[in-house]
Amino acid sequence: MMQKFQKFGAAMFVPVLLFSFAGIVVALGSLFTNQAVFGSLANPGTTWNSVWDTINAGGWTVFKQEALLFVVGLPIGLANKSQGRAAMEAVITYLTYNYFVGAILGHWGASFGIPNFNKIQIVENSTNHGLTEIAGIKTLDTSIIGALIVAGIVIWLHNRYFDKKLPEWLGTFQGSTYVYILGFFVMIPLALLTCWGWPKVQLGITGMQHFIVNSGVVGIWIYNFLNRVLIPTGLHHLVYIPFQFGPAVVAGGLQPYWLKHLTQFALSTHPLKQLAPQLGFQLYGNEKIFLAPVICLAFYATAKKNKKKQTSALLIPAALTSFLAGITEPIDFTYLFAAPVLWIIYSLLSATMNTIMFSLGVVGNMTGGAIDIAAENWIPLWNNHWQTYLVEFLVGIVFAVITFFVFKIMIEKFNYITPGREEDDEDVHLLNKKEYQAKKAKQQAQTSGNAVESDPYITRATAFLDLLGGSANITELSSCATRLRVSVKDPAKMGSDDQFKEAKAINVVHHGKAIQVIVGLDVAQVLEAMQELMKNDLN
Repeated sequence: MMQKFQKFGAAMFVPVLLFSFAGIVVALGSLFTNQAVFGSLANPGTTWNSVWDTINAGGWTVFKQEALLFVVGLPIGLANKSQGRAAMEAVITYLTYNYFVGAILGHWGASFGIPNFNKIQIVENSTNHGLTEIAGIKTLDTSIIGALIVAGIVIWLHNRYFDKKLPEWLGTFQGSTYVYILGFFVMIPLALLTCWGWPKVQLGITGMQHFIVNSGVVGIWIYNFLNRVLIPTGLHHLVYIPFQFGPAVVAGGLQPYWLKHLTQFALSTHPLKQLAPQLGFQLYGNEKIFLAPVICLAFYATAKKNKKKQTSALLIPAALTSFLAGITEPIDFTYLFAAPVLWIIYSLLSATMNTIMFSLGVVGNMTGGAIDIAAENWIPLWNNHWQTYLVEFLVGIVFAVITFFVFKIMIEKFNYITPGREEDDEDVHLLNKKEYQAKKAKQQAQTSGNAVESDPYITRATAFLDLLGGSANITELSSCATRLRVSVKDPAKMGSDDQFKEAKAINVVHHGKAIQVIVGLDVAQVLEAMQELMKNDLN
């Protein structure tokens, strides 16, 4: 069950990767059309305003079509084969489902509590009686929940029936067409069930939103703690995605809500917490800026003298990646399994820091690194809200100091084997393994052509494939933003974690037969190379 949740969380992350760039574009568009910052230059009708408003409109594409993105993204992460075709099947089935919902409500809306369905006009920034438009279809607003349900059904149909052999005279209906035919008929009862049940669900979600929004600092703390401590399991995606991009707190998600109102917040002199109290759930980028880099500093401070240079070479890029881009996994997995107590402490400190910030009035869309947070918060809002950010910086610095000394003291007291504290002869031992792997990778490369020999992705892919026990030992292979997610038949056939690290993996997570190889931001290229190698092994 844990393995299935991990795969689902990783698949949900596929479309989420697009949101960071889109968020920056929208934030910049809001900034450069902000009259409080740019004066008359940003007035409506000026060339400056028109250009940036156009760019801003393009940035909203991702947020306005997020349901479709999840419909496409889930099959990419979960379909066992022909992921592109699975994505196509999911899109057309999802549109069919919404056409069914619209038609049912158009004919029998009164029976489902929406008597004026045909007369309701969809207006932006309105509840629209629980309705919305998706690809031009007026339908119930099921947000990403409906998208995930339909995509899940299509993935199940695809994995089960895509390869089904039909009689020769029905051959034209095989593959994607057969999956769509099945999906077409499944969508009819699903649409009926949606028309009956979803208005009731919307009432329930409204009640849940009210509870969460009014849960105060306790809810903020629990949310931030779970969002950090669950990272090793991959389940943190299931914690934050419904808040950030789904309907858990506000319709459409907290990030789009913040960006929609950014200009309004920038012009207001009222406290940000008064303007957007829900945005206390979006503060978890602060640990990426204030805490993760000082953890690296603590590792350097406690490293052995003869390993400080080697340790700094490892930690400086990781600290910069966390601070600037908000990607903490290169740091997280350097110590998570060597000293899990430190991971729990880090999660507790992160949750407490964010909760104190919220208690002192800090809110905003602060989920990434310094670049994202500056573009979506500090720069556009500084003029009227600099006092809020001064509080944020002061609290962040205080917790950075606390975190540094807690980590340093505990590492030295309990002799945790964090980066730079390994045995003096460990590098020599690992060097032999590296030479062995390099030789093996070179042999594989020679059989695949000279171009392979210079390809770093294939070199790593070859090593990882060998360390996972070979193609025959792998039953499932996918990835999320930074990790290979693998299911193996026999974990005993795998290489050691040290061997994976010498093949340039950051670390390895073991959950029985479910394995996560922490690769980094180029995991997609490594995955593709591994899939090609496995395909060649089967031929």
